[in-house]
Amino acid sequence: MEQELTTVEPQTSSEALSPELLTKVMTQVDTLESVLEQEFEALKNQDLAHLDRLLNAKNEILTDISRMTGVSDPSHASKLDGSWDGFRSRMDYCRNLHRRNEMLVNRKLDAIRGALKSLHLTDPTSSVEVYDRLGKLNRVKRSRSYLSF
Repeated sequence: MEQELTTVEPQTSSEALSPELLTKVMTQVDTLESVLEQEFEALKNQDLAHLDRLLNAKNEILTDISRMTGVSDPSHASKLDGSWDGFRSRMDYCRNLHRRNEMLVNRKLDAIRGALKSLHLTDPTSSVEVYDRLGKLNRVKRSRSYLSF
């Protein structure tokens, strides 16, 4: 779910260096960090409705930060002067939080794939109970005689 953003230059160069702008951006970074923590909890608890709201909020925050700073990619952060080092550090921390959340999603997907794979057993002597499309229990027997080998 990668989103490609373009670089947006701040309105004026004095705005890019203003302490007020840095304060506004750091407030957004605080909010982003909080959203990422909540996202992790929603993922752990499988609260999909809350997760959907958090994803929308996260995307809005990232768009705002990109618009305010003119940085849409970590490689563009080098154009910010030294007064933005704290911003860069906090965004690196947020990237690590995002990666943690991504790892949790990937683990959950692997578990789901494993569960689905176990429903498609290839052992010819096994019998598996599964539900059919109507929700009724359907016992699947896969048996072969020893003569077929």
